[in-house]
Amino acid sequence: MCAFVLVAEDDEKQAELVRRYLEREGHAVAVVHDGSAALREVRRRPPDLLILDVMMPGADGLEVTRLLRDAGGPAELVRLPILMLTARSTEDDLLAGLDLGADDYLTKPYSPRELMARVRTLLRRAGGIHAPLPDAGRGVLRVGGLVVDPVRHEVTVDGRQVDCTPGEFDLLTALAEEPGRVFTRPQLLDRVHGSSGYISVRTVDVHVLNLRKKIETEPRRPRRLVTVFGVGYKLTAGGGAGVAGAGNGAGAGSAGTGVEAGPAGAGPGSRAVTGPAAAGPGAAQAGTGAGTEAPVDTVVAHGS
Repeated sequence: MCAFVLVAEDDEKQAELVRRYLEREGHAVAVVHDGSAALREVRRRPPDLLILDVMMPGADGLEVTRLLRDAGGPAELVRLPILMLTARSTEDDLLAGLDLGADDYLTKPYSPRELMARVRTLLRRAGGIHAPLPDAGRGVLRVGGLVVDPVRHEVTVDGRQVDCTPGEFDLLTALAEEPGRVFTRPQLLDRVHGSSGYISVRTVDVHVLNLRKKIETEPRRPRRLVTVFGVGYKLTAGGGAGVAGAGNGAGAGSAGTGVEAGPAGAGPGSRAVTGPAAAGPGAAQAGTGAGTEAPVDTVVAHGS
């Protein structure tokens, strides 16, 4: 038995098909047919993965996701991997689920083989039974007061523990591994969702906005996870402005030359990741203002 998967799908034939494919891969499966039953079952016996239809009677999939991702709820529910199934095909509808904290989605009709591939990916990312043995040499990542532990799947900000979904954690880990480096949206999308042609790069923007709510003191004026206008995102030690200019505009300040390192006395196996130091007080900032999102104008091409 590989994992316990809860399927919430009001179409009984569709639910039975998903059940058969999951059981064929060795998973234990429970099936419910409305949102209220899904919430009860998740709280009674938290699964390793929730496959959640959007359009259901009672509480729909979006409402179920919102309630499960409530910051005041149990940590195991905040981190629970959620794969949404939806007949809605517009990008805004799909991103609404991600904005609430879903980790992935499939639009109907979908291939059962693709569904199983998404299931395997989510279980690996969540550290479930499909995950490979942790790499003991992969140390703790430190960027200023932000600490990411890839092995324990933990994030702290200035000593405060932060609960992240698997997708948010993967994106933050990629940024923390190379602080100061500017990642484009397609590069980050590949780190989080692989090479699927069905996921929009706007997914990255949703993850970034959700992460800012968790790691920034002022999410609208981010100083850790910042936008590089017209390019993408980077992670800093926390002293910069929310948007950096892509070029050397008039009045742009000089970057600091110091190095951000982890605190002294870090335990065995931990490592401090270095990056560009934050600009000192009073330094001029490049760009057009703090906290403004770069426009999104790129969409990953659909696969054949």
